[in-house]
Parts: sequence; C-alpha cells; structure tokens
Amino acid sequence: MERLNSKLYLQNCYIMKENERLRKKAQLLNQENQALLSELKQKLANGNSKAPNNIPDLNLCSSSNTNPSNSSKP
Repeated sequence: MERLNSKLYLQNCYIMKENERLRKKAQLLNQENQALLSELKQKLANGNSKAPNNIPDLNLCSSSNTNPSNSSKP
C-alpha cells in the first residue's frame, strides 16, 4: 500500500510540474497573440480609417487563468 502511495505521489508531482509548464506556455502564447492582435488593429486603423473595426477583443473571452493558485502543492 505504501509503494502504491509513493507511486501516486510521484505521478502527482509530475502532473503538477507539467501543468505549470503548460500554464507558462499558454501565458506566453496569449501575450504573443495580444501583441499580434494589437499590431493588426494598428495596421488596419492606419491603412483604412473608413472601415469599421470588427476585430474582437480577445481579452474579453480569455479562459486562461493569469493568477494560478498554488494551494494544491505539497
């Protein structure tokens, strides 16, 4: 039973480390996406000031958590 508990503990540690790695990657991708969106909006505003700006603000529908809770760490 103790061996199973140790094995599950190690799997849990690995999953938490992988989760943190993926969270950081998602944050970087979100930052890159926001920068590209801002650049696109600026180009559209400079290139065609008559056209309406129909590009949605992706910050409003972002599902990434920028303040993750670390309360579940052992």
